[in-house]
Amino acid sequence: GGIAGFINVLSAGGSMLTLPLLMFLGLPPQVANGTNRVAITLQSITAVGSFYRMGHGNLMVSLHLAVPAILGSLLGAWVATWVSDAVFEVVLVSAMIGASVFMLLPQPSLNTRPLTTDRLSPGIYLAMFVVGMYGGFIQVGVGVLFIVVLYHMLKIDLRQVNVLKVSIVLPFTFAALVVFAINDQVRWSVGLTLALGSAGLGILTIMAIFGHYLLGLTGERIVTSIGGLILAAAHIQNYLCCRNDNCEHEH
Repeated sequence: GGIAGFINVLSAGGSMLTLPLLMFLGLPPQVANGTNRVAITLQSITAVGSFYRMGHGNLMVSLHLAVPAILGSLLGAWVATWVSDAVFEVVLVSAMIGASVFMLLPQPSLNTRPLTTDRLSPGIYLAMFVVGMYGGFIQVGVGVLFIVVLYHMLKIDLRQVNVLKVSIVLPFTFAALVVFAINDQVRWSVGLTLALGSAGLGILTIMAIFGHYLLGLTGERIVTSIGGLILAAAHIQNYLCCRNDNCEHEH
């Protein structure tokens, strides 16, 4: 969870680790898919809060782009709740291969500029609906699609892409989580354990990069300590879950 949180805050692809891991631990594919959203939601809350406190957020643009993404996410999550295990696993493997190949490709250097709502065309809204639908269905590699839409189509710099990504992922992932929860496809104890690790290392990552400028030395130390305590709590929770399940891990 911590590694995935680090990857998701700075780039994309954390679910490429967590979703297969949840399936490896014995959760059915649909349940693993739903449970994975718990960690992403909590991690996104911490990341969005940190970015906005640093003044990096763009609320109006985020809201405009989030609406079609949420609608798409609801549709994608609904489809994911009833699709067969075989189909889901084929999509998962294909998504992981495609996202891995894309992330290995060098990104072209573009002439970027700030994003305002007047630059949002119908094609962009449609693209965000598709991104949301894909993210609602599986989430794996959705950050790659954000790079395609925001960096390549809208030509905004990668820092803006990252801030907008977490600002949009938060509401559409929460919407998907509600759909999975209604269909009893979320294991909350597992999801919250994963979420603690994701949120803790996400906080540490943001503080390592931006903390001094945001909070000063004392504030940075306080928040970094909080992040470390969250990671410790996640490890303790994982240990307790293992004891309850009679599993054996090295600590």
